Amino acid sequence: MIRISPFLLQVVGVGVAVAVLMLLFFPDLLREPQPRVEVLQSDRPAPLALGEGPVSYADAVDRATPAVVNIHTRKTVVQRGHPFMDDPVFRQFFGDRFDTPQRRTQTSLGSGVIISPQGYILTNNHVIEGADEIETMLADGRNLPAQVVGTDPETDLAVLRIESGEGPLPSIVVGDSRHLRVGDVVLAIGNPFGVGQTVTQGIVSATGRSRLGINTYEDFIQTDAAINPGNSGGALVNAHGELVGVNTAIFTRSGGSQGIGFAIPVDLARDVMTQIIEQGAVVRGWLGIEVQEITPQLAQSFGLADSRGILIAGVLGTGPAARAGIRPGDIFTHIDGDRINDAQDALNFIARKKPGKTLRIQGLRDGEPFEIRAEVGKRPTARR
Repeated sequence: MIRISPFLLQVVGVGVAVAVLMLLFFPDLLREPQPRVEVLQSDRPAPLALGEGPVSYADAVDRATPAVVNIHTRKTVVQRGHPFMDDPVFRQFFGDRFDTPQRRTQTSLGSGVIISPQGYILTNNHVIEGADEIETMLADGRNLPAQVVGTDPETDLAVLRIESGEGPLPSIVVGDSRHLRVGDVVLAIGNPFGVGQTVTQGIVSATGRSRLGINTYEDFIQTDAAINPGNSGGALVNAHGELVGVNTAIFTRSGGSQGIGFAIPVDLARDVMTQIIEQGAVVRGWLGIEVQEITPQLAQSFGLADSRGILIAGVLGTGPAARAGIRPGDIFTHIDGDRINDAQDALNFIARKKPGKTLRIQGLRDGEPFEIRAEVGKRPTARR
């Protein structure tokens, strides 16, 4: 019979007790480390006073341009062998003789911003969507292949990563887009028409632009800094060379810049990027409601003082709104005490809430004030 010494039993017992305590109080020690993105955040105080602005933006450009990259993509496109193959008369005479699929390589270009010394790049989803190969060209002339970390089509953002094998990569300092004012000087940096890195200058023409039909979630900075095809994904920086937006789209009738360009605010872009890197995907809040704008005529019929707010046109039967008791015909005027202006405003507010959070909703039901609480669910992935 094998005897175990009391001392050995005491040692094993102490070891088990220590392991249990470690699990209880330090559970993170046994988990795989999650990726974390390192970003250089600006600590600049309030904007410069009138008369203190620079006479040249060369210093700002010098700070920002090393982190702006040109992006070249390639993808294979399969086309039908002959454009007339859909014509029944053509097929009657020639059959499938000319229906051999043709493959060709399609290339496109855009821009991106290195936002972390670890090599993470922010760009637009439409710049790299469907690409088989992605290559970046840095300001110093280096060409590096890029891998897609993740995308968010609903904000038209994508995160890439490059590795140089030569230490940290040049990264941009991230500014604050929340305090941008109409009239602030901004610079757009990118690769328009593939001519090479180019800087254009303008001002912030408007903030909070939405309902443009570009993305699901819209909160654009509008600028008159010239943005052209190829600028997509490039940097919009302030007069100090700090990133305040990601250039995304232009309004044009000719295909070129007409002084109306749009950029995604860096605060939104950074949040999307961080979620993609650290969680693998962007998680948004969702209630499962179909909403309708309140027109002046509807406002009058409901006895509202103005047309701010949203009308609930439909409720998903198994969604969070249905479980909370929200009904079609309800009018939302406030969420968590904040006034709702329109449907886009409400959509953005709900999307920013993490699933599991509770919203306090105020509005009108059958002409009477009401208040209800609804637990936010996770927005289903958009199908594209």
